[in-house]
Amino acid sequence: MQTNPASPPYTSLVAIGDSFTEGMSDLLPDGSYRGWADVLAARMAASAPGFRYANLAVRGKLIGQIVDEQVDAAAAMNADVVTLVGGLNDTLRPKCDMGRVRGLLTEAVERLAPSCGRLVLMRSPGRQGPVLERFRPRMEELFATVDELAAKHGALVVDLYGAPALADPRLWDVDRLHLTADGHRRVAEAVWQTLGYPPEDTEWQMPMPATAPPAWLDRRVADVRFARQYLLPWIGRRLTGRSSGDGRPAKRPQLLPYETPEVREAYEGRA
Repeated sequence: MQTNPASPPYTSLVAIGDSFTEGMSDLLPDGSYRGWADVLAARMAASAPGFRYANLAVRGKLIGQIVDEQVDAAAAMNADVVTLVGGLNDTLRPKCDMGRVRGLLTEAVERLAPSCGRLVLMRSPGRQGPVLERFRPRMEELFATVDELAAKHGALVVDLYGAPALADPRLWDVDRLHLTADGHRRVAEAVWQTLGYPPEDTEWQMPMPATAPPAWLDRRVADVRFARQYLLPWIGRRLTGRSSGDGRPAKRPQLLPYETPEVREAYEGRA
């Protein structure tokens, strides 16, 4: 197999963070989650023989937990590319010390940047809706820190927050906190292009075609279901200090060759 001469020479990827990077809610038939990082890894593997991939992200993790549990492990892997997305869970807590969040994110970047070929940070996507509006100033403060750290340490920034498509509720799961499979695909495309790969979807950030809004009764039923199934349990975990990721291991804790049937098919097709 020959690699695409236009593709960057990246041969390894490590992704760290929370549920966004773990892949919720891009559900696979076996009950596991795929997500943008897996999609990105499969694409990168298709153009780089022997490509290796690790995903240390675990749902519910705060930036302090990411620093304590994932950063050193990721740094030790000396990967070509490391993606770090964290801090958003902190901004959604009722009580959030943004000074501490900024300090921990700074610590993470300072430890990761020298250990990898390319560090990728993100301005996370933010859907429309009243629930997140009260937290938006914190989110934007977090993203300003991301921009400052990237400029200082030569990291890349993927601006998902400014992508019109990712604000569309149709690209978010029923829990209103995690992207659908199409949303994750668009994120993978955004990171892919930011890393310098040839675009596969030049319109990933374009708004979706307009459709008629749901009827008033359908919206109210959806709101009640959302509150009962997702919002109230989420509030309960915040109040009791619990996390959906407590005791959960990372899905790919080691930097190992990444090969799927799709990657093997790509190898054979390009051989």
